[in-house]
Amino acid sequence: MRKARFFLTTLVLLALLPAGLAFPGDTPGGSAGPGGGAARVPTETEKRSDEAAQSIDPSLIRANTRFAFDIFQELTSEDRGKNVFLSPFSILLALAMTYNGAAGDTKLAMAEALQFSGFELEQLNRGFGDLMTSAVNADEQVEISIANSIWYGLGFKAKQDFVERNRTYYGSEVRGLDFNDPQAADTINQWIDDATKGKIEKMIDAISADTVMFLINAIFFKGDWTHQFSERATRDEEFTLETGDTKKVPMMHLEQQFRHARGNNFGILRLPYGREKLAMYIFLPDEGENLDAIIAELDDESWYQLKSELQKKDVALVMPKYRIEYGVKLLNGVLARIGMGIAFVPSEADFSGIDPGLFIHKVLHKAVIEVNEQGSEAAAATVVIMEKSLPPPPLEFIVDRPFLFTIADDRTGSILFMGKVAEP
Repeated sequence: MRKARFFLTTLVLLALLPAGLAFPGDTPGGSAGPGGGAARVPTETEKRSDEAAQSIDPSLIRANTRFAFDIFQELTSEDRGKNVFLSPFSILLALAMTYNGAAGDTKLAMAEALQFSGFELEQLNRGFGDLMTSAVNADEQVEISIANSIWYGLGFKAKQDFVERNRTYYGSEVRGLDFNDPQAADTINQWIDDATKGKIEKMIDAISADTVMFLINAIFFKGDWTHQFSERATRDEEFTLETGDTKKVPMMHLEQQFRHARGNNFGILRLPYGREKLAMYIFLPDEGENLDAIIAELDDESWYQLKSELQKKDVALVMPKYRIEYGVKLLNGVLARIGMGIAFVPSEADFSGIDPGLFIHKVLHKAVIEVNEQGSEAAAATVVIMEKSLPPPPLEFIVDRPFLFTIADDRTGSILFMGKVAEP
């Protein structure tokens, strides 16, 4: 029996294939079905999605890709030896909504960290709006839903142009909510639960008295493989962990043509969904190679280079069925390390485009994925919690121990009396 060798932290990326990019040997106008028959003609909705994808500024996609690798590398370093799964797109959408209210040094720092530098605000917003529209309608055989919302505490009023930009470009629902109501957190959690089709049930435990706003993104994905595995072929086999230990896990088997390329000390395999406009990419280290070292070397340049080198090959694929639940993960530290720390500092953050005195209290992220013989189901949610900077508390000066005192003539600076009180 062939020994199946995977690592538990194998890097997996879900990606959209830009509509204008065709691999060598592909049939124009569509992709062959699972049985290798004639290409399916795209529906009108899919054609409009393809046109929208072609109109998106490639520099924005490139910037988003740089951010994706930046934050993934930070998280894999922080959670070394653990499963990591996230949606960079969800994080970007939630923070792009927040970015619409940033100003001054905070806006510059966020632009640097999120790779927004060089984009005008309207250009950025329009690009993200087009990306959402294109992704949701990419394939009628793949379900993708994206939802955004803004929740504000009763009595708080954000600037209207900030609200309208988020409604217009991000389709954000904007709702007032009594944050003092014990059920308020449940109301927001239920919205996330609904938007992720029950995959993410709880993100918020309680609402702080200082919280004035939540900005939330939720993404749900469900796609069937273009070439599905047979459940009859799945059997328990050894899976090698990073420690070198092994465990028995259900391993799926499939012999099929897939696109494959070689990187430095690893292989990459493309597993398409539906009409092959969306795909999972699996990066598998060579025997004895360190996955974290490979991840540390990946960036947008190597990503695009590898994709350009993918070629069809006959592949005997063996891979595990798995489910990963990652989070609720606090992203403050990671985002600070890549440059936007100022946004979290009450005395320095500038979100005057929303309301003066705001700062980001927390950025929370949770993501789940389940991979089986039929395909993949994944969901993610990102919550940005905004709080109002309060005036500093009064200085406490409690004279409850021995002290020195003077009585002085402040006109001349002359000390008239001095004393020490050891025991009042």
